[in-house]
Amino acid sequence: MISYVGLLEILKKNGLKKSDLTAKAGISSRTIAKISKGEKIADNVINRLCNFFGCKSEDICREISDNPVLQVLRDEKSAKLSGGLYHETQIRLTYNSNRIEGSHLSEDQTRLIFETNTIGAEEGVPVDDVIETANHFRAVDYVIDCAEQPLTEDIIKTLHKILKTGTKDSYLAWFNVGEYKKRANVVGGIETVAPSKVAEKMNELLQNYNSKTEIKIEDIVEFHYNFERIHPFQDGNGRVGRLICFKECLRYNIIPFIIEDRKKMFYYRGLREWENERVYLIDTCLDGQDAYKALLRYFGIVE
Repeated sequence: MISYVGLLEILKKNGLKKSDLTAKAGISSRTIAKISKGEKIADNVINRLCNFFGCKSEDICREISDNPVLQVLRDEKSAKLSGGLYHETQIRLTYNSNRIEGSHLSEDQTRLIFETNTIGAEEGVPVDDVIETANHFRAVDYVIDCAEQPLTEDIIKTLHKILKTGTKDSYLAWFNVGEYKKRANVVGGIETVAPSKVAEKMNELLQNYNSKTEIKIEDIVEFHYNFERIHPFQDGNGRVGRLICFKECLRYNIIPFIIEDRKKMFYYRGLREWENERVYLIDTCLDGQDAYKALLRYFGIVE
């Protein structure tokens, strides 16, 4: 749904009614009816209104999500609000996901980078840890922005590009930042899908997932396992995979989950044992969901 509260305020300030826009700004009565219903209007019409009132598009309208968690994240992100749900989500999701992958940064150092753009480290910290932390903040923003869009290869590749740009890996010709791997890799002693078959397997995975008429958290966890089993990128698959989970939870109005670093051994067991006992990984993700629910209750977003 689209909110035109900003436009209504501008009209009031200028002593105008919506119906006056027909004669003064050349807006059709049909478009005015859409505005009254909260429906989306064409971009060229928004541009015309911006030119007429001398304002920006965000001053006229904004999209309102049916998902209250996503709406709070978007509102706080837009307002650059400190200390709220968006703030804590960025730090907790980034710290835990990077730490699982071996980052040396503490949660306090992660918080410093987000809040002050400084590191404050007394000991030497790998440059890539800092770069990947800053990149992960941008990746979370991207997830929030595209949360309600269908999951596509382009979104997945963009996440990888955001996460790995500027790292030492990005300067390796064979690493292929933002594209599927060129070299075979083994994870935890397990062979992953060969580079020549990654595109085919990813297309098949996305088709099967997007064809479902109803998505539950178990479906998102299953997608995550299959994504990690394919391991489509040379590196960064875990972080990309967990960001996809967060996005898809927001897309389907499911409380998101964050896998905490202190639970990583349970997480690894869940991935390793999926084919034999799915409950391990599902329970670990549900535990992460409970932790996020507690955060939502703290901020009064859910009861």
